[in-house]
Amino acid sequence: MRARLAILSSKTPVMLREILLRDKAPEFLAVSPSGTVPCLITQDGVIDESIDVMKWALAQNDPDGLLAMPDTGWDLIAETDGSFKQALDRTKYAARFPEQNTDEQRAIAGDFLLRLDQQINQWLFDHATIADLAILPFVRQFAFIDKPWFDAQPWPNLQAWLNRFLISDELTSIMPKYEKWYAGKTDFYFPNATLL
Repeated sequence: MRARLAILSSKTPVMLREILLRDKAPEFLAVSPSGTVPCLITQDGVIDESIDVMKWALAQNDPDGLLAMPDTGWDLIAETDGSFKQALDRTKYAARFPEQNTDEQRAIAGDFLLRLDQQINQWLFDHATIADLAILPFVRQFAFIDKPWFDAQPWPNLQAWLNRFLISDELTSIMPKYEKWYAGKTDFYFPNATLL
């Protein structure tokens, strides 16, 4: 989601090939070092971390100034990708982590979200940045583990921030489902979904 958000913002067309993770195309596995998505092939090599795809897209074109943020934004992204994502996974996929206490993991995630709530004044900084686009998809994922519980938490700024994202044109634009790609299938460009 966040790679697509940055590509959409940058208005830099890329060829989109939908990969089904339970049935990965051999052509995809031949180029992806990690075998995970997203995977972007550029003239300079392969990028297979979503935050790196975001940086690449916005380095091509950043009409909304998303890269203009304090260094603390990068720290928030790193914490999101690290301890928050770990707690999110151990809450959402509790059966995979039977040795972990789900309530403790949810509390770890909640502590991070409380700090975000205290920082947000419409955005994390004085305007939308790459940090907003990088963190919101994970907050969305966490919220929908138990939406009534999430909505009952004392995080009004965070909840309003997420709700604006949930009804945004940007989210609507990146969410359509695409047919699984296979060799020989007609390719198209994202964000305009123009056939090649």
